Amino acid sequence: MPSPRSADHPAAPSPQRGTVEALITQTRRLRGGVAAVRRDTTADLSGTADETQLRWQRALCDLAVHHLDDLGRHLDQLREGLPSERPEEAGEAAAEEKPPDEYATGRDAAGREAPEQVAPQQGPGHGTGSLLHRVGSAEWNLLTDEVTWSDELCQIFGRAPEEGGLSLDELPSWVVGDDQAVLTAMVTDCLVDGKPIDGEFRVVRADNAVRTVHMAGEPVLDAGGSTASMWAVLRDVSELRRSERAVRESRDSLQRQRHLARSERRLAVELHEAVLPPWRGSAPLARGGRPAGTALDIASHYFPAANSALIGGDWYDALELPDGGTLLSVGDLTGHGVAATSGMAMVLGAVRGMAVAGIEPGPLMGRLNQLLDVSSQPALGSAVCGRYDPATRTLVWSQAGHPAPLLFRDGAGRALRPPAGVLLGGTTGATYAQAEERLEPGDLLLLHAGGLTADAGDPSVTAERLLGLAPRFAAARGTQECVRVVAEEFDDERREGDACVLLAMIG
Repeated sequence: MPSPRSADHPAAPSPQRGTVEALITQTRRLRGGVAAVRRDTTADLSGTADETQLRWQRALCDLAVHHLDDLGRHLDQLREGLPSERPEEAGEAAAEEKPPDEYATGRDAAGREAPEQVAPQQGPGHGTGSLLHRVGSAEWNLLTDEVTWSDELCQIFGRAPEEGGLSLDELPSWVVGDDQAVLTAMVTDCLVDGKPIDGEFRVVRADNAVRTVHMAGEPVLDAGGSTASMWAVLRDVSELRRSERAVRESRDSLQRQRHLARSERRLAVELHEAVLPPWRGSAPLARGGRPAGTALDIASHYFPAANSALIGGDWYDALELPDGGTLLSVGDLTGHGVAATSGMAMVLGAVRGMAVAGIEPGPLMGRLNQLLDVSSQPALGSAVCGRYDPATRTLVWSQAGHPAPLLFRDGAGRALRPPAGVLLGGTTGATYAQAEERLEPGDLLLLHAGGLTADAGDPSVTAERLLGLAPRFAAARGTQECVRVVAEEFDDERREGDACVLLAMIG
């Protein structure tokens, strides 16, 4: 039985894999047993036994084998899970959808596309049950024009047993127009060419209910080899087809969701990369014409979430200002995906614009809070924003519910004392205080956004680990080496969201 697994796109195993494997093994073993019974039944068709009874038994075995093939195929799908969507499938998902009553096909044991085979449930000497009522038999005698339908087949067509069966001339009038050609081809092939019948069509009953019927049968030959009658087993497979459609539609829906999620993530990544500073690694700022010991050496690093689909609203930024100062900022907006990254782009653009306009960090935070408060897409955010003046080596900074920058000097580190400030977008009319810190040549300033550690709910854990890197920072030559130290410490963390660090060294 072919497996739906793709060598290029292996599916994730199901949690019930062991149980499903056992069921698959049992199904294959049972299928082999039914196939053996079918061979024995075929061998008994010697003319001495009751041919009607043996024909019925053979049909039961044939259709039971197909049932087990279906079961095995569904168990394979359950074991493998939803196949990974290939790129070309994205545009095909809609085309694969079928209307509720459309003719549906399955695949036979050899993998060929064929109408779904179904097992008859009623025959001579058999009892009745809910499953048995969906299968009936029919025979059309070409010599006497006699029509023989079982009571179960009459019930499938919504006819009373006393009304009898439909002749081959009457039957097409009960079939949905689109399927009449299917029925005509099956009957013609059987009567003219002696081919077995195997196919499905939809019938419209007198109560206007539409049922999907599978018909399997064969011609009955007379002594001269001519077709004397046509015998068939018909089964109502409406519920089966409905279940298959539900599975197919659920699969297509999941594939569309996967495609949409990938598209949104790609857009979020592209937006994230387009908005953040274009420099990678070290970026010297404010060197030209400045006294020694006042320029900044900048480096940054982005840490993705353990789940690569969770692109958040973290940002870092370093920007030279018209007056010769430097803007340093990091921040984090709530949420993930395109909404978070587009919000981050808006906030970062506002920060840059206000900083270039000369607005100090405290008032800047207040206006940023107002911007988020009136935004059409409300969000909460935290941020640190500072303005470094190279002439005085002074950092004026403000924060909004964000961990304070860390200052490393002479092999030791400490967190700066934070000025008052609440989360952005949380309180209308909030005001934000400023703090001032004088820096010395060789000082390293570290700002971080997001949760660097798996325990993102406790910022003190992150701060403690970062401060513990002070000796390694002291031995590093430049911010690029310091960034590598941070990356070595935190790259393997199973963090829930993304994070970033911005390092600035007074050169």
